[in-house]
Amino acid sequence: MIKFLDLKKINQPYENAFQNKLKNVLERGWYILGDEVKLFEENFSAYCDSKYCIGVGNGFDALTLIFKGYIQLGKMQKGDEVIVPANTYIASIVSIIQADLVPVLVEPKLETYTINPNLIQDKITSKTKSILAVHLYGQLAELDSINEISKINNLIVVEDAAQSHGAILNNSKSKNTQAFSFYPGKNLGALGDGGAVVTNDDQLAEVLFSLRNYGSEVKYYNDFIGINSRLDELQAAFLNVKLPNLDSDNQHRKTIANRYLSEIKNDKIMLPFWDFSDNHVFHLFVIRTPKRSELQDYLKQNGIETILHYPVPPHKQKAFKNWNHLSFPITEKIHNEVLSLPISPIMTADEVDFVIQKLNAWTF
Repeated sequence: MIKFLDLKKINQPYENAFQNKLKNVLERGWYILGDEVKLFEENFSAYCDSKYCIGVGNGFDALTLIFKGYIQLGKMQKGDEVIVPANTYIASIVSIIQADLVPVLVEPKLETYTINPNLIQDKITSKTKSILAVHLYGQLAELDSINEISKINNLIVVEDAAQSHGAILNNSKSKNTQAFSFYPGKNLGALGDGGAVVTNDDQLAEVLFSLRNYGSEVKYYNDFIGINSRLDELQAAFLNVKLPNLDSDNQHRKTIANRYLSEIKNDKIMLPFWDFSDNHVFHLFVIRTPKRSELQDYLKQNGIETILHYPVPPHKQKAFKNWNHLSFPITEKIHNEVLSLPISPIMTADEVDFVIQKLNAWTF
């Protein structure tokens, strides 16, 4: 069986280093916001070419805290609107709602699965204060266009980078505020939950360092009404071990993606777009077919595990009953047809050969 993602195998080379980190943390006896969190914040902010990294409990909290931080600074108000792609994972949308803001859904491009910049302007109102650019599946959204739209309309661009660790646009890393997730399956994954905000905004960083810790910068003195969302000391330690290999892991993913794109020859299968730049790190390799169930069953019978990312679009979820009547044809088409193939830093050339062979042999 070719697993979709073998986390045990991915983390196996790090086991000795993990054990050493665990021993060090135990010997220090400091388990919350200790040296490992500080070190990771320094390492990851440097990796992202950014001034600040604020370690938090998970990627969802990272997004929510960004919006709460901007509200605290007076740059947004409760009830303001945030433009967000309609086909994103539901966490992107819930984070906006959790911050007492209003999500406004915009269709993506079918080729890239990211928000269509050409549709954003028509959705901007007097209450619009932000665009949430989601880098779905590891593909950067069209930031040049999004940043230009935001500049013209005086909007704040926030990036949901939960799936795009290490992606680069035009030979440089983004200067917008970004939310990252270190969920175990991410390109940079911990052994549990974890997240971070990366930003160059001095004021926002100051607020977020407090908001993640009950709104307190000095113990028992609370400047804001915050939450408890702190990157775990052990998870930070494990991330410090894995971060130096992120770029090489991403390169392996791109090598596999290149092979999939050049060697899968089946007119029943639609392959993702990639311009072969560093703007995609292939957290997922997502194909489409109108016969998704048949293809998934066929691959399973041949020992290839696949996953649906994601079967139900947000506006059709029970949680959003007031949206169920809405129609987003491109989003619905994507959610009805996508299928994610195995891709990971430990996938072998023989396994890639086998997946390609079976996909090329599939008929219906």
